[in-house]
Amino acid sequence: MTHHGGAVAIVDDDPAILDALTFLLGLAGHRVCTYESAAAFLEDRPACPACLILDQHMPHMTGLELAARLRKEGSTLPVLLITGSPSPAIVARAAGLDIKVLEKPPAEDELLGFVAANS
Repeated sequence: MTHHGGAVAIVDDDPAILDALTFLLGLAGHRVCTYESAAAFLEDRPACPACLILDQHMPHMTGLELAARLRKEGSTLPVLLITGSPSPAIVARAAGLDIKVLEKPPAEDELLGFVAANS
């Protein structure tokens, strides 16, 4: 299954973060789809996104919970988890799901590098 050519899907409950990431990725030439919750992403299920950028701390379902659900369903979608508090437990669980973790706010070069490598 290939993910090349799709949009970058971003799930974050903070509209300012969604706007900032959309602007940054748009300047770099990437198409972006944004979602304000894990539920909104699951409802929409965008067709073959190139990769997924998740906020960890969201109401109702965390970024890791969403990623775990997608992995359980067989998804191999590249996932980047962004969190303001990357505890050892979060980092370990993310590693077990083959997910990269960046501290919030993410460094632009690391964020763009992840997207470029997976789109």
